[in-house]
Amino acid sequence: MMSNFDYFVVFAEMRTGSNFLEANLNAFEGVTCHGEAFNPHFIGYPNKDTILDVTQGEREQDPLRLLATIRDKTDGLGGFRYFHDHDPRVLQAMLDDPRCAKIVLTRNPAESYVSWKIAQSTGQWKLTNMKRRKGGTAQFSDQEFEVHLAALQEFQVRLLNALQVSGQTAFYIDYEDLQNLDVINGLGRWLGVAAPLTELDGKLKKQNPEPLSAKVENFEDMGKALSGLDRFNLTRTPNFEPRRGGGVPGYVAAAKARLLYMPIPGGPDEDVTAWMAALDGVETDALQSGFSQKTLRQWRAANTGFRSFTVLRHPLERAHSTFCRRILADGPGAFSRIRKTLCQVYDLPLPKSGLPEGYDAAAHRAAFMAFLDFVQINILGQTSIRIDPNWASQSEVLKGFAPVAQPDFVIREDELTHMLPLIAANVGYAEAPVPTAIVADLPVGLEQIYDADIEAKAAQIYQRDYMQFGFGAWGDQAA
Repeated sequence: MMSNFDYFVVFAEMRTGSNFLEANLNAFEGVTCHGEAFNPHFIGYPNKDTILDVTQGEREQDPLRLLATIRDKTDGLGGFRYFHDHDPRVLQAMLDDPRCAKIVLTRNPAESYVSWKIAQSTGQWKLTNMKRRKGGTAQFSDQEFEVHLAALQEFQVRLLNALQVSGQTAFYIDYEDLQNLDVINGLGRWLGVAAPLTELDGKLKKQNPEPLSAKVENFEDMGKALSGLDRFNLTRTPNFEPRRGGGVPGYVAAAKARLLYMPIPGGPDEDVTAWMAALDGVETDALQSGFSQKTLRQWRAANTGFRSFTVLRHPLERAHSTFCRRILADGPGAFSRIRKTLCQVYDLPLPKSGLPEGYDAAAHRAAFMAFLDFVQINILGQTSIRIDPNWASQSEVLKGFAPVAQPDFVIREDELTHMLPLIAANVGYAEAPVPTAIVADLPVGLEQIYDADIEAKAAQIYQRDYMQFGFGAWGDQAA
């Protein structure tokens, strides 16, 4: 038997036909499937104590030992079945190993759910003798099914992404394919089996061959519930933004207080840092910044009990602030090259630098709307200009914090006056100053140009932020 693989795994779930697939894999010469080797409740099968002399206790101590044993000590090509709730400690090792053959078995989630419910009610999980078949029906629960469906989809997405990243592929097989001898033999050839099967295993019987309408007691309720599911994910907000790093160099620590501010670019940094300085009676240049991963770890180690926080700004106000400070402005911090490109390529109605004579609210509104049009296609990945963190979705910036650490507090800009003193109280400051808003020096205020069209454009661009963080219209907030 010549194979490109050292061992295999069947990624499946309960009631997907994995027992039948295992039976046919074991029918191939030189192939052995060791059951649910990493089921947390037993090893291999409910009535077994070991797999290749590795006990369940030994597997619990070192699951990679069992993985290596199946790979190295099986007579021929060894493998096992793995479900989404099996021992997670071995999953990444399998996914990273190109010498591990990945077989992905799937089934219509509604059918697997109903089959699972019937097996629960009858206690019959496998059938070899039709005389012993226990008939049963299922009671459909929409909430239970959604949990079932979410678990399946999350696991399948993880498998798919891992294979994409590592440049591997799997052998995909559906429940309906299990009765196709040619497909099963195709799987055998993919695994490197020399001799095909002449027939499929005949011991296991399909337990519930009736249509779903005959197996579900409240079938009409099931139909209504499933019709409400967004099967094609039509309501999903597309996300083409790149994943972001933690932005560690931008973090700011207080001079004395055990507080760490994790800014979201485009937010009210001046307000927050001024308050942090006032907290300890120092100037803002006494705050600690310019961290690296190493110095951040050192600061954390030296400040046991610290608290970290970030501040969300209304998406429209953040976009407008970024436009004024980064695009309209000149000097340090301004994106002069991007401004030049926006004018030349995207027809932003502005000169390459400075503000034109007679620049008023009407001109500002036209320029800002043009900027929003650019941001919309930029975030969708349709421009050559980078998706800058100052106008990237705040939800994506927050995700970027995760590899470093999530902030303890995620607060909104309009909550600063009462939330910052509460955060300070967590680190021993009983009488913290109340932050004051620093009036931004903007050429035109947002309130001078705000209308329903501007709000609708921002809500379209930042739909994910509006929905995830519960933002309403900026006009309501400003009022």
